[in-house]
Amino acid sequence: MKIVVTVKLVPDTNADKRIDPGTKRLVRTGIETVLNPFDEYAIEAALQLKEKRNDGSTVTIFTMAPETGKEIVRKALAMGADDAVMLSDPKLEGSDVAGTSYAMAAALKKVGYDLLLCGTQSTDAITGEVPGMLAEYLGVPGLTYVRKLESDGELLKAQRETETGYIDVAVKPPVLISVTKSINEPRYPSLKGIMGAKKKEIKSLALSDLGLERAVGSDGAKTEVIALASPDVRGKGKVVTVADGAEGASAIVDFLKEKKLI
Repeated sequence: MKIVVTVKLVPDTNADKRIDPGTKRLVRTGIETVLNPFDEYAIEAALQLKEKRNDGSTVTIFTMAPETGKEIVRKALAMGADDAVMLSDPKLEGSDVAGTSYAMAAALKKVGYDLLLCGTQSTDAITGEVPGMLAEYLGVPGLTYVRKLESDGELLKAQRETETGYIDVAVKPPVLISVTKSINEPRYPSLKGIMGAKKKEIKSLALSDLGLERAVGSDGAKTEVIALASPDVRGKGKVVTVADGAEGASAIVDFLKEKKLI
């Protein structure tokens, strides 16, 4: 089975972030770039599946990112993936979710896969829309919010999280699956893995390799940021001292009525 894991390179979650008022985009220069934490769960799911199948299955990392992100991709290789493919092209800059998914789908068709694994979302945009749109562009079933994944011969069995519990699903490849943080605990790269990752292949793809039928990047974006505004500064909390629970409950109800929340 050929397993491909999509990953995104994002600004460090602990870094101070700002929006460029001119381009209305997140400023990424001068900030440390890391592997999207949500994608590490997808990598771990792929590696565990490969190990359990023990049939020569492979794990390929795929990302749409600048060439400068190559060393960050090696972290995924250090975890145990076999190789990686990077879609890199300056013309992709400014792509919205639809453009990103369209370009990624075209590249993934060239890469080939049986199982495509994704994280639920990225820590920079947090839309959670790419897995669903990617499945649509690829024309394959899309199982989202998967918390458990097993392989039973040709079938993949999954548990999808819902608001009221979970749903058991079985599907045959090719398929796209996005996983939640409850599916596993990602492993740390070992010293052996880190050293071995330096020798693993990272292939490069450009837009000219894809033969796209429509524009991507800023020219092909279907969405536009019109204006930006900072949220109001949060005021100090209100502290109420009461004699007992009944009086406390009454104070809470009065506060909620004052704010017209009840």
